[in-house]
Amino acid sequence: MNRNAMLNPLKSTPFPAFVLALSISLGLAACSAGSGSSNQTPVSQAPLYGATIGGPFTLTDKNDKTVHWSDFAGKYRIVYFGYTYCPDVCPTDVQRIMQGYRGFADEHPMLAEKVQPMFISIDPERDTPKVVGEFASAFSDKLLGLTGTPDQVKQAADEFRVFYSKGPVSDGGGYLMQHSSIAYLFGPDGKPIATLPTDKGADAVTAELAKWIR
Repeated sequence: MNRNAMLNPLKSTPFPAFVLALSISLGLAACSAGSGSSNQTPVSQAPLYGATIGGPFTLTDKNDKTVHWSDFAGKYRIVYFGYTYCPDVCPTDVQRIMQGYRGFADEHPMLAEKVQPMFISIDPERDTPKVVGEFASAFSDKLLGLTGTPDQVKQAADEFRVFYSKGPVSDGGGYLMQHSSIAYLFGPDGKPIATLPTDKGADAVTAELAKWIR
């Protein structure tokens, strides 16, 4: 599967059945990768150091509260764009992100408090604040689900260099979204540091977080 553009057969699957099955394993996974801060690489050597990825956005959380990128100043940020009706890639990636985060939190609980994971919907037509909030909560109370108007979502996606487009609509009204599927790690200054290797599993995500968060 090309993870950067979802081209699955047309269908529309609400998230709960698939997501809830995946989320059960969050409590069972033992993610133990990562090392101490003495082995950390200087941020100036980070893969995305100096890249123009990320920037201001105005979105909405599950409580209909307006959220800005600047609200997270001083925190590391994990950012993933997807949609709740995604049949496979999004829930799998988000599961691995949050398993990896949990593994990092088990090893470095104080550092983990400096990290805000967030899931931003690219399907505002169906992903209301409530729907996105339920999706995020199925994985972790730490995961912040965000959505917005079509214009707000487009503006955010453009800032983060995320591609997305709506696929053909079926007779039943269902459709898939084609989109980039990249998990970004940003520093406390809002600058990009690295991508998280969700394709390699939760342990690899834990190790990548431990490499940069200090």
